[in-house]
Amino acid sequence: MYKKFLQFFFIIIATNYSCNHPEKLQKVMFGGETQGTYYAITYFEKDGVSYQNEIDSLLNDFDNTASMWVENSILSRVNRNDTNVKLNEHFIDIYELAKQVSENTKGAFDITVGPLINAWGFGFSERIKVDKHIVDSLLPLINFRAVSLSDGKIIKDKPGINFDFNAIAQGYSVDLVAGFLQTKGINNFIVDIGGEVVAHGKKPDGSLWRVGIEKPTETKDNERTLNAVVTMENTSLATSGSYRKYYEEGGIRYSHTINPKTGYPVTHSLLSVSVLAENASIADAYATAFMVMGLEKAKVFLEKNKELEAYFIYFEKDRLKTYCTKGLQKILKEEI
Repeated sequence: MYKKFLQFFFIIIATNYSCNHPEKLQKVMFGGETQGTYYAITYFEKDGVSYQNEIDSLLNDFDNTASMWVENSILSRVNRNDTNVKLNEHFIDIYELAKQVSENTKGAFDITVGPLINAWGFGFSERIKVDKHIVDSLLPLINFRAVSLSDGKIIKDKPGINFDFNAIAQGYSVDLVAGFLQTKGINNFIVDIGGEVVAHGKKPDGSLWRVGIEKPTETKDNERTLNAVVTMENTSLATSGSYRKYYEEGGIRYSHTINPKTGYPVTHSLLSVSVLAENASIADAYATAFMVMGLEKAKVFLEKNKELEAYFIYFEKDRLKTYCTKGLQKILKEEI
């Protein structure tokens, strides 16, 4: 079971801490499964209290809000056009944040991409043979501006519009867990859910949290190694990549990252994007948006949005290359 927990984009670099620290904080570590992936949490607390049961309950409740794989989740009911569904605070927060990112990226990020995700075989439906006719028939359903929120209800211009929260919900759940820990007076922690990470405070010895960024591999089954390590304090990091979730058919590799404007999986040379932001929800959403944009358009966007930092790994002339924004360069070390 726990071998599965090692399969993630970000690898937390384990370090020891001194038991002689004057605050005598105790280290608490635990992990589990959620949202079809792993979670791993480390924090320092004076009494060494484990909040795993409470966090498991929190994450389970969140699945009942935002999971497409839970039949009666709020998201599933909204997608079925259930007029009796009552939206909760988390659903509304995700929806409003997603709309904001969609506007900012001019649709490179779009939670209404659900019908295309399913058609290409990366959702909860069986994969179908996608051709131009199918893509053209689904594209009219992909438009974040064709949905709105009114009196606590989602209003769709077309009933066939479906949401897919996968590119933002995992980051949001990291923020939820971080917020929970802070309500318990815990301010020195790292939370990792499927590679989306928030690091807060420091370790008792004064050292900062260190998080690894995975090196893209030729196939999804290759051994995982680090490409870079980021030193983090009071910030979040999320990655989106095309080299782990894909399938091959007829000699062509189809990535799980779908361009909402074209209806097809992305085909550019960008392999992964890691985004540093104030919270994991934002980092998660923009990492996906940048994978859709491609390197050059993402670089232009970052020049105008200095609150975001990013690290890109791409393929050029038969070799891996990287690009890192200036702010992230200060806390990132590449593993040569």
